[in-house]
Amino acid sequence: MVTDLKSILKSWEPLKDQQEWVLATLYQIEGSSYRKLGAMMLISSLGQRLGMLSGGCLEADIQRHAKQVMSTLTSKTISYDATDEDDLTFQLGIGCGGIVHILLQPIHKNNEYLQLDHMAKALNENNSGRYLQQVNPVVPAGNGVFTQNCEQQGLSINRKAQLIEINNATSLQISIFPPPHILIVGGGADAVPVYTFAKQLGWSVTVWDTRPANAKRQYFTHADAILRTTPSELRKYCLAHKIDAAILMAHSVDIDAVALGALGDIDLKYIGLLGPKHRRTQVLTQANTSAEQIKSPVFGPVGLNLGGDSPESIALSLISEIHAVFSKKNATSLSNWGNDKC
Repeated sequence: MVTDLKSILKSWEPLKDQQEWVLATLYQIEGSSYRKLGAMMLISSLGQRLGMLSGGCLEADIQRHAKQVMSTLTSKTISYDATDEDDLTFQLGIGCGGIVHILLQPIHKNNEYLQLDHMAKALNENNSGRYLQQVNPVVPAGNGVFTQNCEQQGLSINRKAQLIEINNATSLQISIFPPPHILIVGGGADAVPVYTFAKQLGWSVTVWDTRPANAKRQYFTHADAILRTTPSELRKYCLAHKIDAAILMAHSVDIDAVALGALGDIDLKYIGLLGPKHRRTQVLTQANTSAEQIKSPVFGPVGLNLGGDSPESIALSLISEIHAVFSKKNATSLSNWGNDKC
């Protein structure tokens, strides 16, 4: 199953003319919802679903409506109300207790594939943009306008999807950003679950290790790149490919220090040093630098305090911390669990 937008579009694009397709977009929420505003799902005439708009409870019914859109080539909106006793959502005892409104649009050559192919190209090139869909009144043939690199063109863009008014019509504006790209320094066995968790989230992953015995493609099958370059070339790669975070886990102070030296003046969101505090000091000393001199925030020891000492537990804790940093969240329990139990 693919749920991140880049993977959804990557799966769809080679099949866009081989099947009929419908784009389903969550354009309005009243109360609570499983997915956030702007979530998208693609549905094919052969029953293929790419993405999710709920926890899996509404998709079959959404698909039923999508078949009607395919047959008529006419857009429509549908709603699910978990507060209404007569509504399907309420009767099945599913949903998050709110009302969700979904726009269904046919996708085909005549409506420029809703410009989803432009969006896919931008994401593959690690570029951001803005996507506009008119939701009221609904455009019968379907519409979607993708604008790349809005900030460079002086266009404002809000990271959260929002309904806006343009020319007496209501449109949904969705900010489109490429998935995070992380660098793993060190391709040992314990790097595999880190890579696996990151790829499951839809992130791009590059592995760098100069040792021939490490970072073998058979263990990092879907890694975006496996590098054995010089440190200077690694630095150029990180700048060119817009690396967001780096995890130094080569289990070699020398290799981690060399990588840290190469990354020291790059503005990343996160640099993590695996191991205890004294090892972090060793790596910084070997690199002839300090945490204050590094342009990016340096974390070490890395990870959230989840407990467990297996490679998988460490990977979960590490990826969770990076996810929180990317999202600018404090990674505390939503129910405040543990405040009076520890």
